[in-house]
Amino acid sequence: MSYRRVIERPSKSFFLLGPRGTGKSTWLKTLNFDLTIDLLNTRERLTYLQDPSVLLARTSKLKQGDWVLIDEVQKVPELLDEVHSIYESKKINFALSGSSARKLKRVGVNLLAGRAINRRMFPLIQSEYGENTFEIDALIDWGTLPLIIDNWDHRQETLSAYVDNYLRQELIEEGIIRKIEPFARFLSAAGQLNGQILNVENVAREAKVKRPTVDKYFEILYDTLIGFKLPAYQPNVRVNESAHSKFYFFDSGVARAAAGYTYEDLDQFYRGFLFETFLLNEVRAYNECANKHRDLFYYAVRGGGDIDLVVQVAKKTKLAPDKVIAIEFKLGSSWRSDWAKSLELLNKDPKQTVVSRSILVYTGMRQERHGRVELIPVREFLAQLHLGQIF
Repeated sequence: MSYRRVIERPSKSFFLLGPRGTGKSTWLKTLNFDLTIDLLNTRERLTYLQDPSVLLARTSKLKQGDWVLIDEVQKVPELLDEVHSIYESKKINFALSGSSARKLKRVGVNLLAGRAINRRMFPLIQSEYGENTFEIDALIDWGTLPLIIDNWDHRQETLSAYVDNYLRQELIEEGIIRKIEPFARFLSAAGQLNGQILNVENVAREAKVKRPTVDKYFEILYDTLIGFKLPAYQPNVRVNESAHSKFYFFDSGVARAAAGYTYEDLDQFYRGFLFETFLLNEVRAYNECANKHRDLFYYAVRGGGDIDLVVQVAKKTKLAPDKVIAIEFKLGSSWRSDWAKSLELLNKDPKQTVVSRSILVYTGMRQERHGRVELIPVREFLAQLHLGQIF
């Protein structure tokens, strides 16, 4: 199946980064390039590993403004030196795609700072997979990777294979990890704790892996774009405000598969975290693709509840406080008055933070207002989000 992705081709050189299976190569094939280099091809990869300067010879006939695609550039990160040199001398544009920033960071991806902009590829969002094509409950449970949407009748096997292939191809073959068993236990523990406050000690205990090793494993998830941190919002740096980040996978289905729940019935507690993951990643994709680049947080007071998402729409200055939108995600179809309690947490100190909107997204059908709280059905929230009506 083909999808019209919302991401647009930049007018200058760019990095396109995203986890495996998000559709980077498929999207790039819809664009026109004067030269394409596919480093998944073993012969090409070996050629450039042995002599990166081959790139100079292959681009010798190109002229200023022409485009070169290097797919999976992290497999030969030394090519960045050649890219830099060729860009400076010939002003050729490069599209550089990859599923891991780990090797790129090692050789100094900042080498191209200012010369290549960054773009991120996410799983499919509502406007791409089709507003009425799938039930929301199914998308929460299985995620929106193109390979899942395309193989819906085989989603269990496909998700399981995705995680297995990630372990083998992305990590073992690239030499990022040496032993698969402890990492597999870690990945399962991380999947089970997806959407929760990051407690490395708990993960280490669950996975039976030492704390320093777990720290390294989390860095691998961040570098390969499989996981990310949602930092805590601390407007007052009060003693009772949480300072710990939350950890999420980039896709709710991948979180489920990592946890080992692909063939299990899910309870509502875990599905609540998958609901958060699903919606948070839609917000992240919109934030990036619409060039909003707003800072995203969660907010928690110890013993006093939390707010799933805080979008900072204007930063504090000497003359004005922070301006934020507070959003809660609830896996329920009927309004409950106690849902509003968390959203009131940030309304107590207007000198520090002004809450411009308090939104509660739920799986019911009616859009209502309860005091300051806007109750919005999930499909309506997604429609408003991608139309730029939330922020």
